[in-house]
Amino acid sequence: MTKWFGVFLCDDSKVIDKRLMPTDAKLIAEKLASVQRGALLPEECELAEGKKKLRVSERRQSELGKPMLFDSSFITPGQYGFDAALMHDVMMNLGKLRTSEPIPSDKNLVQAIRHLDDLIATCNLMNERLHEWYGLHFPELGDHASDKRYCELIARHGSRDGAIGELGIELESIGSEMDDTDMQAIMKLAGTLVRIYEDRERTESYISSSVDRTAPNMCALMGGALSARLISSAGGLDRLARLPSSTLQLLGAEKAMFRHLRSGKKPPKHGIIFQHPDVHRAPYWQRGKIARALAGKALIAAKTDNYHGEFIGNALLKGFEERVAEIRSKYPDPPKREKKTGAKGKGGRKRTRGGKAA
Repeated sequence: MTKWFGVFLCDDSKVIDKRLMPTDAKLIAEKLASVQRGALLPEECELAEGKKKLRVSERRQSELGKPMLFDSSFITPGQYGFDAALMHDVMMNLGKLRTSEPIPSDKNLVQAIRHLDDLIATCNLMNERLHEWYGLHFPELGDHASDKRYCELIARHGSRDGAIGELGIELESIGSEMDDTDMQAIMKLAGTLVRIYEDRERTESYISSSVDRTAPNMCALMGGALSARLISSAGGLDRLARLPSSTLQLLGAEKAMFRHLRSGKKPPKHGIIFQHPDVHRAPYWQRGKIARALAGKALIAAKTDNYHGEFIGNALLKGFEERVAEIRSKYPDPPKREKKTGAKGKGGRKRTRGGKAA
């Protein structure tokens, strides 16, 4: 049993041996930080040395013995000269120590994906406003330019004559004329939207390079964008690696799953991994099987990346492609649907609307 003030070897409610923590709050905080990161303390290993059939109180200590629930309320800090003031100092030092630790790369990736989603939503909203506003002056521009190009033409030229000249087309617009003040406001909106598009491109580039470093096996299996979204949806690579493959398969489809549990509607067969080409291009009767196969391979890739294993991405991709080919050959045709029959009365005869047997 490990507490903030020491490590104890017990037999029922009796302390057999112990290793107390030092009385320095910073040293105790360092040991507790090591415990929170999942490491074993030297004191724990020392007490467990040479002992067989040992029971431990935490899964972290499972290599020393079998984990089990244990009531350690009979061990109090006051018994060993540790007071509340020291505990306060220890916890303050522990908090400062943990918050100053380097941020894992997957945590930055989660924030980057969420930032990208915000940028995409902002782009869509502002683009809709710009099309509606500038469409009063030049509604035909949307047929010849889109997205960032559309915004750049407006930000550079404003008037339709300049945009038509850059496009190199001959066009007579049915739009209305605008005075300079109104056009300047539209051009500022377009300029802002251009900068947001550029920020979006930079963020996408950062995510692509970051996920390739953080999860190379996942990238090899299903690409950087989809890998990053799975990591973000799970809340980090470590958490993703601990999920069962069935949960990974449904990440992003939580609302549909809860609707199934609440109302009994059909359960979802896939979540975010629907974005994978082999899943969304497959016929509907094959998608669930392909999504299941992809989720299984993705989980192996996530575990390998999280625990810094060797690169096996190409082997996983090959195995997935072979499984997809097997599914396509085994299930080429849609399943036959059962025909619905009308209600029957006694003797198996179908009832007519008047209630008489036909």
